[in-house]
Amino acid sequence: METGEGGNALENINWYPGHMKKTRELIQENLRMVDTVIEVIDARIPVSSRNPIIDELVARKHRIIVLNKSDLSDPDRNARWAEFFRKQGMDVLIMNCSSGSGANMLLKLLAGLRDEKNREAARKKPLRMMIVGVPNVGKSSLINRLTGKKSARTGNKPGVTRGKQWLNLGDDMQLLDTPGILWPKFEDPKAGLDLAFCGSIKDEILDLATLGLELIKVLSADYPQLLIARYKLEEICETPLETMELIARKRGFILPGKRIDYERTARTVIDEFRAGIIGNITLENVPE
Repeated sequence: METGEGGNALENINWYPGHMKKTRELIQENLRMVDTVIEVIDARIPVSSRNPIIDELVARKHRIIVLNKSDLSDPDRNARWAEFFRKQGMDVLIMNCSSGSGANMLLKLLAGLRDEKNREAARKKPLRMMIVGVPNVGKSSLINRLTGKKSARTGNKPGVTRGKQWLNLGDDMQLLDTPGILWPKFEDPKAGLDLAFCGSIKDEILDLATLGLELIKVLSADYPQLLIARYKLEEICETPLETMELIARKRGFILPGKRIDYERTARTVIDEFRAGIIGNITLENVPE
């Protein structure tokens, strides 16, 4: 098994696909038609799950940040991240789009923006908004919550949504969906790892054993007690590899010849992290 630095798990990924250009043009082309932009990000990785071009593209538009998957992230860090974005002049909602938690607050906020837009207008106009976000942050789940029906295809694999759609929310509100293919241009390999941990990169193109080892390394440093409790460890070992092997032995993930099944161990830790079974975890700290 490779035990090198984090790049091993991700070395075969094309970080900046050609369709980025097409999506950028789509946003620029339609931005003048919308009143507000809803940016959906993963509350577990509030920096890595944001596309850096969004700030540049929509700088002059009103923005709502949706910290989604808050049921899986650290509640204390959720509150601190929300305050961080509010200080930048954005409205922020902490949500779980799958369950609908926070959806009513978002609709109330949107209704207020619609009323403000039409305060002195002779003819009422609908509030128009655009939803943006990188793959697998929960855009489609949010759209379905807002429309009350399965208007957008959803899936647990990145890149399910295709093309451009205008959707009616009722109450004089319209929403423009954009494809979930806005990959960040990575300058920090940590962003790539964070996205891979959270499932925003297809597992089929990853070295899962190495990715699992990298996740154990991060959790050992930031959330050791959760790792100890979940896998019934006496302590965190000196190296991530030793901790991974201990987890494998505790779970009985042993191959013939008493060899460690690194692949199965990695898959278990990754799946249980993504499902929130290990605990409520946020992988990024708010900047000082």
